[in-house]
Amino acid sequence: MTKGSMGRAWLAAAVAVGLSLGTVLAQSAGQDMKDAGHDTKAAAKDTGHATAKTTKKVYHKTDTGTKKVYHKTADATDTAAHKTADGAKTAGHDTKQGTKTVAHHTENAGDAIAGKPEQH
Repeated sequence: MTKGSMGRAWLAAAVAVGLSLGTVLAQSAGQDMKDAGHDTKAAAKDTGHATAKTTKKVYHKTDTGTKKVYHKTADATDTAAHKTADGAKTAGHDTKQGTKTVAHHTENAGDAIAGKPEQH
């Protein structure tokens, strides 16, 4: 082979290698894009599942907390109602006793004005 033919052969080989390398790189880039799409889809699914799980957990904790507050409020309301009723009974008894005492003193005051001795 002559020098010129040898150069052309090397040039043809280099072009062939360059073209095949370009094709391989193009296929590799395409596959990378497909892989990126699949990875994005998988990440979106994982995020969706995690969001659903967290939402359910928060819902149940809120529901439990609401029930606890409801029961504590109901218990406190019952306690307040009983204390109010007991206080009203005590006030009623005290008023009744006070009225008797005032009536007794009123009778005695009338006797004192009339000049009668005080009775006990």
